[in-house]
Amino acid sequence: MINTYIIIVTYNGMQWLEKCLKSCTNYPVIIVDNASTDETVSFIETNYPDVTLFKQDKNLGFGQANNLGIRYALDQGTEHVFLLNQDAYLIDSVLDDLVDFQKERPEYGVLSPIHITGDQKKLDKNFSNFMLKEYSGQFYSDFVLGNKLHDVYEVPFVNAAAWLISRKCLDTIGGFDPLFFHYGEDDNYCQRVLYHGFKIGVLPNIYIIHDRSDRVVFKTLIFSPEYYGNLEKGYKVTYANINSDNTLELKIKKLKRTIHKLQLQMKYERAQGYKKELALLLAIKPLIEKSRKVNKVYGPHYL
Repeated sequence: MINTYIIIVTYNGMQWLEKCLKSCTNYPVIIVDNASTDETVSFIETNYPDVTLFKQDKNLGFGQANNLGIRYALDQGTEHVFLLNQDAYLIDSVLDDLVDFQKERPEYGVLSPIHITGDQKKLDKNFSNFMLKEYSGQFYSDFVLGNKLHDVYEVPFVNAAAWLISRKCLDTIGGFDPLFFHYGEDDNYCQRVLYHGFKIGVLPNIYIIHDRSDRVVFKTLIFSPEYYGNLEKGYKVTYANINSDNTLELKIKKLKRTIHKLQLQMKYERAQGYKKELALLLAIKPLIEKSRKVNKVYGPHYL
């Protein structure tokens, strides 16, 4: 029985794949490929025949692809799974250190190392935001002032580029919610971790490289397809959060009032834009209600 599996979801990952898999050679690896159109699959089959590879004929998204790998690992009897992005690389004994800590402190259902940039000169930009004092307490102050670092810094969220999840956590909470396709699924999972009494932690003395450039953020035009896509992701993260009351109905009522007001003011174009938003909310409302109902219940959902 293997104690820990690494699970990697790939999609056109040739830019990073060789470095990523070289860093994982001491551990069993499961790869779920989301219908890559580059040489990702042939590279894995030729150079890493011992990897367990699940080839998909369509893109399942991040969460559902990981769920396939997690289910396989659990069926092999594993006690831990380590989710690793295709653009991330292990450094030294990071995974052994995470597993050892989780064995000693099983209340931490999800553990992450520090994420550093590809040039290994600074913290990954997004990761650094998750470690601000309002989330992690003394993390930055301890580094700057030379204080003794804590063994772990408890946080409400850390992105899923390098997550160690315990079997106990998976048996209690399950996998990623299919409400999400890509982006937001890790927010939702962390919400559920906290709801069911587990903790999320970052270990400050171990690292992975997250080899991504800072993404260029373009201004989204109101009522554009991107605008509605971002709204949908945000609404799902907010209203499917089982740690808070579901106030989606209040949002729908407020939006109806806004539309009515705009129509009275003869601002028909804006009213039409908000009507599309209302239709979006009404479409996802039953999905969110189902998600909240399922995720409040103990069990290995979605796996």
